[in-house]
Amino acid sequence: MAIFPIRVYPDPVLRSPAAEVTDIDDDIRRLVDDMFETMYDAPGVGLAAPQIGIPLQVVVWDVGDGQHHLINPVMLETEGEWVFDEGCLSVPERYWPIERAAYARARGLNLDGEEIEYAGDELLGRVLQHEIDHVNGIVLLHRLPRRVRNQALRAMRREDWSRGTP
Repeated sequence: MAIFPIRVYPDPVLRSPAAEVTDIDDDIRRLVDDMFETMYDAPGVGLAAPQIGIPLQVVVWDVGDGQHHLINPVMLETEGEWVFDEGCLSVPERYWPIERAAYARARGLNLDGEEIEYAGDELLGRVLQHEIDHVNGIVLLHRLPRRVRNQALRAMRREDWSRGTP
């Protein structure tokens, strides 16, 4: 297994939709293992393949109940609302109150190519939404009100985050 560097906004791979996985093979299985190792090392509770520079629709997470993954995830349902101070490994050391659905249900494939669904509220629901955003080219900053996003981008430019030196 390997630990990959996490890409930091505005890396283009973070802003582009990822490709569907067409063949779940040993490379994809190794990718999932590497993503877990990278996520735990960061440390984080979720990670999408684009965050390590691999533009594929693969997400992993562990919100305290063990390792989970989805390949080619799609959001099926959301409801309610929950505002929570949310951060992102690709926008390090920054947190903002983000409104998302309180509940989310998503479907994708497991490593055996079988359809699987995950659903949850609060943290699990938020992680599902956040990681599926990543494979769709949406970064946490896109969820901020325009004024707050512009302030964050100015601060990031001042601090030279593009080179990983906040």
